[in-house]
Amino acid sequence: MRTNSKNSELLERARKVIPGGMYGHESVALLPSEFPQFFSRADGARLWDADGNAYVDYMCAFGPNLLGYNHPTVEAAARAQAELGDTMTGPSEFMVRLAEDFVGMIDHADWAMFCKNGSDATSMAMVLSRAHTGRRKILVARGAYHGASPWNTPSPKGILPEDRAHIIYFAYNDLDSLRDAVKSADGDVAAVFATPFRHEVFQDQTTPFDVYAKGVRQICDEAGALLIIDEIRTGFRLSRDCSWARFGVKPDLSTWGKVLANGYPLSALLGAEKIRAAAQTIFVTGSFWFSAVPMAAGVETLRLIRETDYLERMIAIADRLRAGIAEQASSHGIGIRQTGPAQMPQILFENDPDMRYGYFWTAAAVRRGVYLHPYHNMFVTSALTEADIEKTFEVTNAAFEELKRSYSSIEPQSNPFVAARLGAIAAA
Repeated sequence: MRTNSKNSELLERARKVIPGGMYGHESVALLPSEFPQFFSRADGARLWDADGNAYVDYMCAFGPNLLGYNHPTVEAAARAQAELGDTMTGPSEFMVRLAEDFVGMIDHADWAMFCKNGSDATSMAMVLSRAHTGRRKILVARGAYHGASPWNTPSPKGILPEDRAHIIYFAYNDLDSLRDAVKSADGDVAAVFATPFRHEVFQDQTTPFDVYAKGVRQICDEAGALLIIDEIRTGFRLSRDCSWARFGVKPDLSTWGKVLANGYPLSALLGAEKIRAAAQTIFVTGSFWFSAVPMAAGVETLRLIRETDYLERMIAIADRLRAGIAEQASSHGIGIRQTGPAQMPQILFENDPDMRYGYFWTAAAVRRGVYLHPYHNMFVTSALTEADIEKTFEVTNAAFEELKRSYSSIEPQSNPFVAARLGAIAAA
């Protein structure tokens, strides 16, 4: 019997001492009550909430779980270093080893700098591009997510126009729009940010055209601007190299995070030789950026990325999952759209402008022990087992059956924030 008494108690206690009870990307404020806020443990591809309910987890901590929660050799590496020291007056040798390994794996990279979060890395890339070029303007695809710093957070609350005075927006996958943005900067473009594919919330994901990726590189070269590929969400889920390497495109800088230490806090900025001198002039730091335990975990994670077939297994599992869900939806006469890479699935429903069906279906799955998300892209881990997939198919089929029975009685989403986001997307 599924219970939620402990989760409810924690939510009530949290509201008294934490604004809103929770904040940021892991808040369940926009989700149905079936979604738990607090968890007690994780292993492989599974999570247990505060009440002990188990889930096959397709959010992977919003990305960091690449190889499986509690991975034995990653955890062993972390524990071994923890016994010696973590945050010390200086870094351990793992910082050098991690940089050597990382640079050796990524074709465009000649050096590495480490930090903690994706926002750290993207903001550092922005600062460095300005230091290198002596210019101000940063070009970003409209609606693209590059972190939660004032210059790029999706929420305008507390953000001043001055925080974004030198950000110029263009349309993703549209070279004419990018050219217009460059022209409007009148020779003052420091960098262009690009995600490997378009992965915004509440909408379909978009794969870039080959001509677009190559065109972005050419436009940057013509403008004397740096190309920054943001791999925070996508790194090592699409490729063992930078994701646009498949197009023959080398960025000047790339930002990495989430999976680098399979759950330990670690992110990175990689760069080309021509930017090394500027990188030595900027002051960027953090009290915990040089901690040894995440870097030890990172060295082991990168070894497993290099030496195992994790990527091939993950893609095969993801393809099977996508095909199975498509078959189930079709058998029930329900229209869905599955977009983006299969290992980072986005599942939205046809004829569902207010997302009532997507919310209903994912909540039905969560109640049965499979954690799916109604509006954010999900993640597949290479730790998924046959039992996990069979459990998933059993649950998703039951959720489709419940959705079909309840179609005419499902109420529209009443969450004002969801309505506002959907309205903004439609207006754009």
